Amino acid sequence: MVLMQYCLNTFPRKVPPRQAWRALKRSFSLSPIDPQERRNTPAVTNFSEDESMIRDATRSWANEQLKPIVRDMDNAGELFPDVLSGLFDCGLMGMEIPEEYGGSGMNFTSACLVVEEIARVDPSVAILVDIQNTLTNNAIRFWGSPELQSKYLPLLAQNTVSSFALSEAGSGSDAFAMRTRATPSPDGSYYTIEGSKLWISNAKEAGVFLLFANVDFEKGYKGVTAFVVDAHSEGVQVGPPEKKLGLRASSTCPVTFDGVKVDAAQVLGEVGQGYKYCINILNEGRIGIAAQQLGIAKGCFDVAMPYLMERKQFGSAIGDFQGMQHQYAQLATEIHAVEVMTYNACRLKESGAPFVKEASMVKLYASQVAEKVASRTIEWLGGIGFTQDLLAEKFYRDCKVGSIYEGTSNIQLQTIAKIIQSDYK
Repeated sequence: MVLMQYCLNTFPRKVPPRQAWRALKRSFSLSPIDPQERRNTPAVTNFSEDESMIRDATRSWANEQLKPIVRDMDNAGELFPDVLSGLFDCGLMGMEIPEEYGGSGMNFTSACLVVEEIARVDPSVAILVDIQNTLTNNAIRFWGSPELQSKYLPLLAQNTVSSFALSEAGSGSDAFAMRTRATPSPDGSYYTIEGSKLWISNAKEAGVFLLFANVDFEKGYKGVTAFVVDAHSEGVQVGPPEKKLGLRASSTCPVTFDGVKVDAAQVLGEVGQGYKYCINILNEGRIGIAAQQLGIAKGCFDVAMPYLMERKQFGSAIGDFQGMQHQYAQLATEIHAVEVMTYNACRLKESGAPFVKEASMVKLYASQVAEKVASRTIEWLGGIGFTQDLLAEKFYRDCKVGSIYEGTSNIQLQTIAKIIQSDYK
């Protein structure tokens, strides 16, 4: 705006715009950008040594330890204990938890790289890691009292799975229509929680729940409060896992809180601020879901591309036919776009810049691309893609929920539109 005002003040309106800009350029002594400085400006997909190290280590673990049992876990509909212990042993469950609490002390980008790499092999395991790192761990880091942090961060980093208990039968996208109630005791020393949650990921394995309940329904959403609840508390009942289309090894269960007594010290942050914490942490979580969907898309390519290069029809590799080349070139371009959007959102978040719009955009687009790539992969593989001989059909089943959980695609579009509107009003 300052430059524009300078132009208006300096040049009469009768001067053509092109001549005005040329004169302005001559009037300033502008130094050209140093080529070396330009080279030193990193791309969002240029990762630091630590980020690259954790990405490569996770890829090795996923391919060597996880891949051989993916189909068995999917068929059994459960996560094997050795997988959980492996995740903790590798430090993948406490990515951003400081080292003083036993965590890995890494950054948000590193956590998303871990989610992506695991999702290339098994999205069911990736969602467990994503919820732990981008939702519950960070919520306790950001808003937990020093006592809550000292009590739970070491557990979450070393041996305890967490679960994010928000959704209910009548409150999905309208999350704050929840009916779970937290009634304070007369002396305010504890709360009694009554209510039921549905579709709660990680519930079967969880040792701790980040629970959202309303302490005062007359205040509406401003009564929503977050509690850290031990899963073994009296009155906590975890129901049987849902039988799902995909992510079958990831437990998704109803959880009932029947007169559960929770000490007032277990309140996360301030009473009545749970809605703010929930919105803020889900904005971060959407980037994690994008990383999972990115991993699914790349995992599909890992299955399909070797087949296209090896399988021959009419005397040529399938991948050499121009019709096929155009298809996988197009999808590779879209996968790259998701990758750039994902890690751009990560960098924005890490820098403290606004990122809500970018998080919603990449969550929306990543789910669309993953579904498209998974579907096309089955077509490329032909008959074998329709069987369980390869993991293509599993990726196809697993990706669908990407447009549903942590904010449906319509909710993402609504969020994006509101921000765009505010930019132009």
